Amino acid sequence: MTLAIFDLDNTLLAGDSDHAWGEFLVEEGIVDAEHYRQANDRFYQEYLNGGLDIYRYLSFALEPLSRHEPEQLQQWREKFLDVKVRPMMLAKAKDLLDDHRRQGHTLLIITATNRFVTEPIATLLEIDHLIATEAEMVNGRYTGAVAGVPSFQEGKVTRLREWLEHHQETLNGAWFYSDSHNDLPLLKQVSHPVAVDPDPTLADYARDRGWTILSLRD
Repeated sequence: MTLAIFDLDNTLLAGDSDHAWGEFLVEEGIVDAEHYRQANDRFYQEYLNGGLDIYRYLSFALEPLSRHEPEQLQQWREKFLDVKVRPMMLAKAKDLLDDHRRQGHTLLIITATNRFVTEPIATLLEIDHLIATEAEMVNGRYTGAVAGVPSFQEGKVTRLREWLEHHQETLNGAWFYSDSHNDLPLLKQVSHPVAVDPDPTLADYARDRGWTILSLRD
């Protein structure tokens, strides 16, 4: 079955859910506002520049999950979806997903953002398959550590290969949509790489190779 694979942040969404979660924590007074906002913004800029140390970032981003009960986290997440995520959702993204569904393709999101943040977003988008960075849990609580390989840069290729083997799928004829040059390792693996509202580095790379470039923004 043909795969239609999608990055999430700034691709299917008009914004970055990981960064927005950090903003939400600040606005709700859950974390120290000044310190957390500065660090959150710094890590996001490092990501945009292509120089993010993913493990250092995850140590920062997952730590708040370890300090609260799962039930409380889920309540905050529901509010986060309403105030931060739903406004990011794009009508053209829905149309694109529906087009692939009509073609009988299997839809899959692959994102560096952790599963706690992204799993309900995949549900909102009606996408059953999700590869996300996994936050470690022990005895029903988050530890603040990452479990396994983060799905970031080359890690997306690693995690996708594991998923393909588990689901007995292949990349034959596969599509992958992304906005970021951080996803070039995976974009180079598929038959149909598509740059969606791409950053300047990806836009140049896509133009040089004749890849499709499209916008899902209104």
